[in-house]
Amino acid sequence: GPGRHAVEFAKKGLKVTGYDFSEEYLKEAAALAKKRKVKLRLARGDMRALKYKNEFDAAVNLFTSFGYFRKFSDDLKVLKGLSSAMKPGGRLMIDIVNGDFVREHFHSRYWTELPGGDFQLESSAFEKNRKGIFNTWTILKPGKKPASRSFYTRLYDKKTMSAALEKAGFKPLKFWGDFKGRPLTAQKNRLIVLAAKAGK
Repeated sequence: GPGRHAVEFAKKGLKVTGYDFSEEYLKEAAALAKKRKVKLRLARGDMRALKYKNEFDAAVNLFTSFGYFRKFSDDLKVLKGLSSAMKPGGRLMIDIVNGDFVREHFHSRYWTELPGGDFQLESSAFEKNRKGIFNTWTILKPGKKPASRSFYTRLYDKKTMSAALEKAGFKPLKFWGDFKGRPLTAQKNRLIVLAAKAGK
């Protein structure tokens, strides 16, 4: 993304690599790092084809930046690439929307008022097996044509996330329902997991 997390990690003294497919986001991240006077190594590429080998002590994937591919095999490629990129025993943290929460509290559409008087309409529909959700976000600005973007999100819960991590060579260590460390339940809209790469 645009580097908001990477910059904060770098400010804490960590050596950080930011990875994204979007050139625009990478430019934003570079500009933010320069503004905050920290160093980032930024790389562009497909998250399904990470080239790093045994390089990182830890990796983070935050704010539902995982699960957008229609094929589960693509999600698995991402996790296996992360496993390959990390040193044995390295830690992985993933923060995504909690599939159990979405299924229990589903709304097919809702409006959000944005700064400046604009509005965002979010329309959603489950796929037939309820394992994923199709989303369309439409931005309405006065005097302009509506702009829409559609995407898919696979809905992970504790069971399916654990199975995916284990297939990729990780051992799930801990699950939380928010960043305050509260337990993961169907009433929490986040699924946060800490896992370790297998090996010593």
